[in-house]
Amino acid sequence: MGCWVAGRRQDSSFAAGRPGDGGEFGLPDNMSKKKGLSIEEKRTRMMEIFFETKDVFQLKDLEKIAPKEKGITSMSVKEVLQSLVDDGMVDTDRIGTSNYFWAFPSKALHIRTKKLEQLESQVNQGTQKKQSLQQSIEKAKVGRQNTDKRAAMLEELEGLRKQRSQLKAELEKYQECDPEVIEEIRQNNKVSKDAVNRWTDNVFAIKSWANKKFGFERNKIDKAFGIPEDFDYID
Repeated sequence: MGCWVAGRRQDSSFAAGRPGDGGEFGLPDNMSKKKGLSIEEKRTRMMEIFFETKDVFQLKDLEKIAPKEKGITSMSVKEVLQSLVDDGMVDTDRIGTSNYFWAFPSKALHIRTKKLEQLESQVNQGTQKKQSLQQSIEKAKVGRQNTDKRAAMLEELEGLRKQRSQLKAELEKYQECDPEVIEEIRQNNKVSKDAVNRWTDNVFAIKSWANKKFGFERNKIDKAFGIPEDFDYID
């Protein structure tokens, strides 16, 4: 059954779609749900091209073959190929003005075998390290069991630490009696005394100059500038 729309007959079964025909536009379900390949799937399929043909290719060759035979989009061929070259799985060489690519199952097997050996070596090293650490842990546990004797020794150790802190604080109180500290204080006092006497000498010199220059009496100068009557040198 159909109907005419805008001068042409439209089949109602196509417009509505049939179960399993992709719905309104009649596209197959497997086309509407098609999922792209992951990078690892692309790499695997690219290697299949080399292994199955055992041939040498240029990039342009692979850009034609990969989409048709392996479902790899031509836009991603170069990126996938370069990743395989970087990992040493595909060999490449420049001859004239062109780059050629190839890979043989024997080399891939060698690479995988070598990688497996490296991984096994790492596993063995990790196992040995784990055993060594476990032995160290067991040794460290010796003598550290939670016994009454150990608890008493730990309590005594804590008491000794507190006593040491108290003695250290008390020692700092008497540090001022240390001969070296006393000598340092004496030297500092001498420097300060010399500095005070120099300023005292300067004050007397200014008072003498003011008395001779302007006739100011010394006691009035002392009063004007707040100089005490007992102002004098320090012995």
